[in-house]
Amino acid sequence: MSAGQRHWAQINEAGFVGGMRLLFGIYRFAGRWPFRCALYPVLGWYLLSKPAARRASMAYLRRLCAFDPALARLNRIRPDWRGVFRHFAAFAENILDKMLLWGGLFKTANVVSFGREQMQENVQAQRGGLLICAHLGNLELCRVLSRRHHELRITVLVHTKHAQAFNRLLAKLDPDSQLNLMQVTEMTPATAMLLAEKVGRGEFVAIAGDRIPVSPVPRVAQAPFLGETAAFPIGPYVLASLLQCPVYLLFSMTKNGHSECHFELFRESIHLPRKSRDQVLHELAAAYAARLEFFCLKAPLQWFNFYDFWHLTGYKDASR
Repeated sequence: MSAGQRHWAQINEAGFVGGMRLLFGIYRFAGRWPFRCALYPVLGWYLLSKPAARRASMAYLRRLCAFDPALARLNRIRPDWRGVFRHFAAFAENILDKMLLWGGLFKTANVVSFGREQMQENVQAQRGGLLICAHLGNLELCRVLSRRHHELRITVLVHTKHAQAFNRLLAKLDPDSQLNLMQVTEMTPATAMLLAEKVGRGEFVAIAGDRIPVSPVPRVAQAPFLGETAAFPIGPYVLASLLQCPVYLLFSMTKNGHSECHFELFRESIHLPRKSRDQVLHELAAAYAARLEFFCLKAPLQWFNFYDFWHLTGYKDASR
C-alpha cells in the first residue's frame, strides 16, 4: 500500500480503552449523563491525538453529506471537527453499551428485532446459515441475544489482534464474552471444514462484509458506496459457496434510544460458476454495499470504520 496508508488490522487498538474502564465505573456509580460529561475530555484528547482516525471520519462524513445533503441537514451532520467529535462520541457510547451488555447491565428485553422470522424456519429445522454483518452499531448485542435464545447459536469470525485489550476487558466483565468468537486470519481448508460442521449442526457463522481480509494483497471486489468506489471483501461469498447454506445480512443500530437488530435474507444459497465467477462476486459485493449504504443512511453516525475505506491502492480486484 502507498506511504501513509495502513490496513485496518495494522491500526493500534483504541487508545482510550483504559479510560473507558474508568468511565464504565462512573456509569455504574452515577449513570449515563455523568458518564457523558466525563467522556468529553477523553474525546477531545482523542480528536487531537489521532489524526488518522480524524481524517477517516471526516472523509466519511464528507462523502455522506455530498451523497445525501438533505439527510445531513436533518441530522445536523457536517464534515468538520464538530461532526468528527459527534462521530467519536457515538463510537464511545457504542463501546459503553458493549461493556454494559457483557456486564449484565443492558436491558436486552427492549431490543427490537426485524426480519428474524425469515430465519426462524431454518433455525427450527436445525438448518444453519451464514450471517454477513457490518461495523455498524453494536453487533455484540446479537451475540448476547444468541446466548439467551439457545436455538440460535452464532460463531463470529474475527481478527482480534488489533483489539486485544478491549477483548480482555470484555472477558473480565463476563468470561462467556469470548466463547463464540473464532479468530481467523486466513481461510484454510481445515477452517472451512470446521465451519461446515457448525452449519451442518444448525448453527450460524457471522463474518464482516465491510473490511478487507488480512493479507498483503487482499482479493476484493470494487463497488459503489456513498457515491464513490470502495473495496469490499469477496471472502464472505466464497465461504457461502463452500457452505451451500442460506445467507443473511445482519445490521444493528440505535434509533431514538432503542436498539434494533435487522436480519435480511440475502440469498438462499450462493453458487460461483467457473466462467462467470468474477462477475457474480462483483454483483454480490455491490448488492451488499447497497444494503450497507441503506443502513448507514438510517444511522449515519454509527458506522465505525476509522480508516481510509475508499483507498484502493494495493488491493487485487477479483476480476484481474
